[in-house]
Amino acid sequence: MGKYGVFGQFVHNRVVVATFIGWFAAQIIKVISGVVREKRFNFKWFVGTGGMPSSHAAGVTALTASVGLYEGVGTALFCVTLMFCIVVLCDAQGVRRAAGKQAEILNTIMDDIYWKKKMQEDKLKELLGHTPIQVLAGILVGLVVAFGLYLVGK
Repeated sequence: MGKYGVFGQFVHNRVVVATFIGWFAAQIIKVISGVVREKRFNFKWFVGTGGMPSSHAAGVTALTASVGLYEGVGTALFCVTLMFCIVVLCDAQGVRRAAGKQAEILNTIMDDIYWKKKMQEDKLKELLGHTPIQVLAGILVGLVVAFGLYLVGK
């Protein structure tokens, strides 16, 4: 089990730390930009999906870059994380964004059908995915975190 135990090994794992910090940094950037933009705090900005930068992209990019830095880019583990990263990035920008567009259209249809009757219907969540710029910004956050932590640890 090593000198730290299972939990200690987990929190001392540089790949885990970089992945979490990459995700967390993106979420913090979303909150700060929301506060600056709207002059108020909304907790949903921290836990919600969508927004700039993509925390999905930041987390998986930090994971992949860290595995490459610590384990080597010629390893099977790096190949697995790279493929996982590509799937998550495509999903964040493609599939989830399309689902958000469908939610927006369905909400418009519901408004058109029910607004005269004043029926309050729950709306579908429209901010499911990310724009390509949001994904790119998330990738940059993940790379900065992974390389920054790697260089600090040397």
